[in-house]
Amino acid sequence: MSQFDNVSVVKKANVYFDGKCVSHNVLFADGTKKSVGVIFPSTLVFNTGAPEIMELNAGRCRVRLKGESAWKEYQGGESFKVPGNSSFDIETLELVDYVCHFA
Repeated sequence: MSQFDNVSVVKKANVYFDGKCVSHNVLFADGTKKSVGVIFPSTLVFNTGAPEIMELNAGRCRVRLKGESAWKEYQGGESFKVPGNSSFDIETLELVDYVCHFA
């Protein structure tokens, strides 16, 4: 899917980690929410409330889920799941363009 139709977009940007991650919330008629954004090259730790699916539109990164020792590499066209009430480390090897799907 290359676009979301019939949605509302929150104008105020979510800016995290001193501007290393910038996103906007997209609200759907059925009450679901996604965020669409970019992560600049960096190494960050994200905490989750709800389960998430991180879909990479473009870019390349390495991810390590909480409790795991191994890093796994992802690139544009791939996605990974993160459990709720958890965290993940992400090292962006190049600018990552993403959609975060909240469960």
